[in-house]
Amino acid sequence: METRRQGISLITAICLFIGTLVVIQLWLVAAALDAWLAGESGVLVPAALASVGLFGLNVGLLAYVRAFDARLKQTQDHG
Repeated sequence: METRRQGISLITAICLFIGTLVVIQLWLVAAALDAWLAGESGVLVPAALASVGLFGLNVGLLAYVRAFDARLKQTQDHG
């Protein structure tokens, strides 16, 4: 059974991880833009694919946090 304290710790850790992933995505955009402006188009597709992958990971983590929170609220309402 999850407790409220465990839930808060888990959600905090996931949110910090999501924040880190967003910073990495911003860095990817900046690096891709810099490469594009320098005329190096070979970097654009891998950077875009990595960014899409990170976005998918962020969406999955946010969905997990929402499901975990709903499950935690449901167990508190019944218990």
